[in-house]
Amino acid sequence: MDRKERNEKIEQYRQGYGLLGAALTEVPMEAWDFKPSPADWSIREIVIHMSDSESMAALRARKLIVEPGSMLMGYEEAKWADALQYRKQNIDDALQIIRLVRTTTYDLLKSLPDEVFTHSVTHPEYSEPYTFEKWLTIYSNHIPDHIEQIKKNLQLWKKQNEKIVIKKNKKS
Repeated sequence: MDRKERNEKIEQYRQGYGLLGAALTEVPMEAWDFKPSPADWSIREIVIHMSDSESMAALRARKLIVEPGSMLMGYEEAKWADALQYRKQNIDDALQIIRLVRTTTYDLLKSLPDEVFTHSVTHPEYSEPYTFEKWLTIYSNHIPDHIEQIKKNLQLWKKQNEKIVIKKNKKS
């Protein structure tokens, strides 16, 4: 990845929180805890996951900077969601964590010399070295990917509620 592409990804990373905030303004309160299926996450759970994941990402970035060649900690997202009771956690707190982590990590990324982006570590889920460029690609897309998941949940919630309204109108 050349400097221009890297800087574009860093800017995409910076924009993530704003994109998330804009997407969440479309979500009515009643839709936050809707689950498309028992195995799927609600919008609340997606946001809480993002808070934990963004925190983990910030630590991974710092490990890549300071300790190249070291081992990253993996984690099982579904276990975290269940054991940490994502369905009960506070959305506003999670959003503040995402905002702060993104802001501080963006500032850090912008200050790094080019050679730091050649660093790599070992990631338990990858057989090849986990490079800083791989990290940047994953996390510049992380929020946009979850925004799509949120939009799908919202569409399914709306569709389900339309069916409920239609059924109620037929009974009237």
